[in-house]
Parts: sequence; structure tokens; C-alpha cells
Amino acid sequence: MSMKLISSEEICRTPIFWVTLDQAVDPDGFEIRRAIVQHQGSAVMMAVDEKNRVLLVRQYRLPARDYMWELPAGRVDAGETVLKAAKRELIEETGYKARTWTKLFTFFASPGFVAERMTIYVAQDLKAGGATPMEDERIETGWFTMAEIGRMIESNEIKDAKTVIGWAVWRERARAAGKRSRASS
Repeated sequence: MSMKLISSEEICRTPIFWVTLDQAVDPDGFEIRRAIVQHQGSAVMMAVDEKNRVLLVRQYRLPARDYMWELPAGRVDAGETVLKAAKRELIEETGYKARTWTKLFTFFASPGFVAERMTIYVAQDLKAGGATPMEDERIETGWFTMAEIGRMIESNEIKDAKTVIGWAVWRERARAAGKRSRASS
């Protein structure tokens, strides 16, 4: 059965997101009504250096009321592809440019009430440069091994969903590639 959106009314708008009151119904008459946080989508960058370390950023996150280590990320601007946003955001937040970009994973962080699609890209063949963060961002950067990130997740030092998902998907793909290469030897 498929749901059909029968109404959507904007009830709030901010520079970053907007909220709609939506109603959907299925052929049997079952209805869902929800206030939904609408968002253009986000690009998430997993910058990996030649030593296989991952670049994380640390910044204060007002909703979490805490400083958080996480993969750099940013909103996709109107008219921008997700990859173009990833390239722009990596430079803005970290100063790094990457020559090689690989799409890792796309997901919804909280699909119960947020319509933000997040896409993680692996950025490699990096070149350092100067960061240009937004005026409301104070960003610290640090390089971490996959094992260090795993320990930070386990100890709850990393609490950010996009970082946990990126790390888990990257680790699983690396394990699968290792198994394939051992099987072909």
C-alpha cells in the first residue's frame, strides 16, 4: 500500500530549515498527520589521508549543549549538488581540498519528524589550505585512526550519528575488501 500526501502547510521558516504540517492517507483511509522539519539536505565529508586517518572537527553544538567531535558537514545550498556542497564545505570547515571523491552512504538521521537527507562522501588525495568557517563557527580539527574513532564511539566521546554511521560503513567496506583480497590470493 502506498501513502499519498494530501496536504502540506508551511507553519515556520528559518534560514536553515522550515516546518510543514503534513497529512497523508493510504487507500484504506489510514491517516498520518505530522509537523515535519524540512531541510535542503546535508553533505558529510570523511576526509581520509595517506595514513588512513580520518579528519574530524570539534565544535560547540547548541542543541546538544556540548562540544562534539564529528565528521565535517554542511547544508546543500539551493541549486547545488550534494557533491558540490561537500567540496565547498570541506574547504570552508577544514581548508582541505580533495582530488578523489567517493559516495559512501545516504541516510535520514531522524525520519520520524526531520526530512533531512545526509550523504557521506569519502574525500582522498588531500591538499591542505586555509579554512573559512562561517561567522558562527569555531572549528578545531584533528586526525584520528579508525581504531581511535571506534574507541571514542564506544566511550561515548563521539555521539554524532553521521560520524558513527560513516565510521561503521567505512569499516565494513574495508573489512569486505580485505576478505575479497584474501580470497583471491
